[in-house]
Amino acid sequence: MPRLKQIESFVAVATKGSLTAAAQAEGVAPAVVGRRIDALEERLGVKLMLRTTRRITLTHEGSAFLEDCQKVLADLGNAEASVSAGGVKASGHLRITAPAGFGRRHVAPLVPSFMAEHPDVSLSLNLSDRVVDIVNEGFDCAIRVGDLADSSLVSVRLADNRRLCVASPRYLQRAGVPRTPADLARHECLTLSSDASQTRGWAFLVDGQVQHLRPTGRLDCSDGQVLHAWCRAGLGIAWRSTWEVQQDIASGQLVAVLEEFSAPPNGIYAVFPQRRLLPLRVRLWIDFVKHSYGDPGYWARAAV
Repeated sequence: MPRLKQIESFVAVATKGSLTAAAQAEGVAPAVVGRRIDALEERLGVKLMLRTTRRITLTHEGSAFLEDCQKVLADLGNAEASVSAGGVKASGHLRITAPAGFGRRHVAPLVPSFMAEHPDVSLSLNLSDRVVDIVNEGFDCAIRVGDLADSSLVSVRLADNRRLCVASPRYLQRAGVPRTPADLARHECLTLSSDASQTRGWAFLVDGQVQHLRPTGRLDCSDGQVLHAWCRAGLGIAWRSTWEVQQDIASGQLVAVLEEFSAPPNGIYAVFPQRRLLPLRVRLWIDFVKHSYGDPGYWARAAV
């Protein structure tokens, strides 16, 4: 029990930003929370946070530990909910948000089967390419693709997300095939203009290190589906996820280039607010999506 209390207090302080706020949330004195943090750091033999009279800052080790602790507490909450729920059916309204393109292809098609399994659940699906504030906008869960921003939200990795540079055969015949990422400077690159997407540029693995480039071109768009269409039309090179372009690659409409420089995949995540007891309908939805994406044949079937 002391270990769990220490972890709960650490997460509370890290997410709320102060001992006082964490103590109020836990219903104890700030000194109690402080002693728990001290005991946790002493037990681990590492400094997790730097505390001054004005602010609390996580160390590098503290940031990494926070993510693991949030997952542990979420898993514990799920286990408790599973036992306490027993044979109770999931019910109530489920509000989900996802990126527009990915949501159309890989979230919306899962909804009918999920609803058939849980007839007492109603569901709203919001598709938007902006980063939705799920807490203040009242969403239960977000499906997000790519690197996650630091936040107090809890995330569950659902699948890998691999990205490739692709172009049409017609464009490559006209402009040539890039041999290294540096060659992109001489090509028309189709880039996202959204501030919320690809903020660090296109990722490549060069000499064992991930490097980010910001290619330029005469065309950019805030909608990835439009970039995909422009790419197929021969207007340039695009950096797209395999879930979007693998069918075109298989059919020959698009060709992958610079594959030997492909960066390691980032992730596809379910993101939800930190809660001690996650509603059963939310937990079942996350489990359903994770199971679907984890099926080895899912992505091959989805490309057809």
